[in-house]
This record gives sequence, C-alpha cells and structure tokens, in this order.
Amino acid sequence: MRIKLRVWRQESMESAGRLVDYDAADISPDMSFLEMLDVVNERLTETGDEPIAFDHDCREGICGSCSLMINGAAHGPMKGTATCQLHMRSFADGDTVLVEPWRAQAFPVVRDLIVDRGALDRIIQAGGFVSTATGGAQDANEILVGKTSADAAMDAAACIGCGACVAACPNASASLFTASKVSHLGHLPQGQPERYRRVLSMVGQMDLEKFGSCTLYGECQEACPKEISIDTISRMNRDFIRAGLGG
Repeated sequence: MRIKLRVWRQESMESAGRLVDYDAADISPDMSFLEMLDVVNERLTETGDEPIAFDHDCREGICGSCSLMINGAAHGPMKGTATCQLHMRSFADGDTVLVEPWRAQAFPVVRDLIVDRGALDRIIQAGGFVSTATGGAQDANEILVGKTSADAAMDAAACIGCGACVAACPNASASLFTASKVSHLGHLPQGQPERYRRVLSMVGQMDLEKFGSCTLYGECQEACPKEISIDTISRMNRDFIRAGLGG
C-alpha cells in the first residue's frame, strides 16, 4: 500500500514547526504505525535527509511512549489501542495521514513528534506512593482486599501515562491520568494512610503544571488506550472535597 504522510517537523522547542509531506510507498498492511515510520526514516537516511524524531520503547502498548496524534485522534482511529499497536491496515491505500505531536501547554515539543511529558512524572512524585512503617508491619499478602476494590484498583493501575487523555481533552486536562494514579492506591487498604494527603498533593501539582480544568467532556476516556473510565475522576473529586474538609 501507499500512504501520503503529512508530518509535523520542528527542530527544537525554540524553533517554529511546519508540516512536511512524505510519500510512504510499498508499506505492508501488517506493519504497525511505528514500523511504517521506521521504513520512512530508513529511506530518509539513505537520501541524506534528517529522519523523523518520534518517541518509542516497548512497542507492546505498555510504556506509553508512542504519543502521536494521527488524523486528529490521540493514538489514531482504533479505540483502546496505543500507536505502537495500530496497524496500517486501519488505513486505505492512497490515504493522506496527518501525524502530529501531543498539543498541550504542559507538553512542550522537544523535537518533531516528541514532547516532554515530565509533568506527568512530577504529578506521580507529588504523592504516588504508600509509606510503610518498618519493624512489625503486617505482611501485605495477609491483608484481605475485596474483589470489587481489587478490580477497581487494577483498572485504574492500567494507566500507562501516555498523555492521550490530555491531548484529546479540549481543556488539556490531566484529570484522568491523575485520578487513575490517585484511585489505584486509594482503593487498597495499603493506600489509606496517605489517601487524603495524596489527593491534595497530586491535584495541587497538576494545577502547578498548568494543565486545564476538567469539565467532564469524556474525550479522555475515549482516547485512553486502556479505556479507563472517567468514574475515576468522580472518585478523585470526592476525595479532594473530603480532604479539604479534613478527611
């Protein structure tokens, strides 16, 4: 198959960016989107041109690095799929495909399709942990966790921190990401001692990073490759209000 790419190229944070057209010929429908970009980059290198910079790591839908806007949709047209899991058979022969980086004030473009998502790491650092007293602490495996709580915690913990929720949100809010990190600990007994301090710290850091406010559009859950529900945001909001009232 043959695809026409329109790719955002930007040398650095300080430089202006532009869309550049590339012809991706002889592409197998069974290639992933990233493998297709690999082929394009090999051909650019052979002709002495600068390859397209994009982020990637595991290529198994786990690490969250493959943060691309494809035809205006975070991670592309397939629901519940990261860019690295998107196959070229999702497009028709002859299609024009627009490829851009995440667009959010909190995600400055580093180069081409790579953005700095360090703001998400700082939100985690603000409160994404549980403390355990040393000495005679009870073994975690001896603490019973109900199935409903365990399932809810696992659903929230599925977040890979890709930032698609931010990119898809009209307000560039990080509420779904933050709520996932708050909730997966808050559902478990081990996460209760810091539960309300944690939500204040993490929401506070989210605001400092200049993400937008959540107005529950729901675009975040549609773009999330792990299909995390906005119910986690409601839970975070309840905990935040209770924390403000002293828990």
